[in-house]
Amino acid sequence: MKDVSLEALAKCIDISCVKSADSTEDMDHMIAAARRFGFICAFALPAMTPYLINHLKGTGITRIGGTVGFPSGCDTTKSKVFQAKELIAMGCEEIDMVINIGFLKSNMWDEVYEDIKAVANVCGQIPLKTILEVTLLTEEQIVRASQLAESAGASYIKTGTGWCQNPTRLQHIQSIRSAIKPTTKIKAAGGIRSLDTLLQMKQSGCDRFGISTASALSIMKEAAAYEDISRFFP
Repeated sequence: MKDVSLEALAKCIDISCVKSADSTEDMDHMIAAARRFGFICAFALPAMTPYLINHLKGTGITRIGGTVGFPSGCDTTKSKVFQAKELIAMGCEEIDMVINIGFLKSNMWDEVYEDIKAVANVCGQIPLKTILEVTLLTEEQIVRASQLAESAGASYIKTGTGWCQNPTRLQHIQSIRSAIKPTTKIKAAGGIRSLDTLLQMKQSGCDRFGISTASALSIMKEAAAYEDISRFFP
């Protein structure tokens, strides 16, 4: 039962190497972790994505994810569309895109919507996760951004890139969940370093978790020792 629950936990975790200093050695460490636990998706920055694909694709377990507009979200929409097309052509099976945070904070609602919609149109049936960078926003802005992303066709509302200093908090998940339909999913990312944090967010309506390699391995170790993990992942 515990092995089944650990497998279900891994299917909620996107493992990532999306920092500027991540090397091929870091990538190899992530790839080994993905092969060991079967995390649902693995992400790299665009220039490292071919390396990730060459070393992980074809396992039939972990999907390949692509990052668009990292980390600021302030690329032009045409640039984001090009990035999404290129990554999908490479073989990426999910896309995580940073919204234009500057537009959002300027109350440029139409521009935020159109930016997301353009990438959603490129993705088609490929899941699109729109990153809000919630620690830079007010609660009102989080709610408005979540609703704009949902209406533009996002599959997931994602909290952050992991580049900001402050972590995603439980309150952020609750604010997003209250603003969107039950069918729209949430991905928490940024500062999720413990099983307790993950479980609290899951109970508040979070569906997926973006976690660095070291933290993902630590969480899996915690879960293996957790007596009642099957209660959360039956």
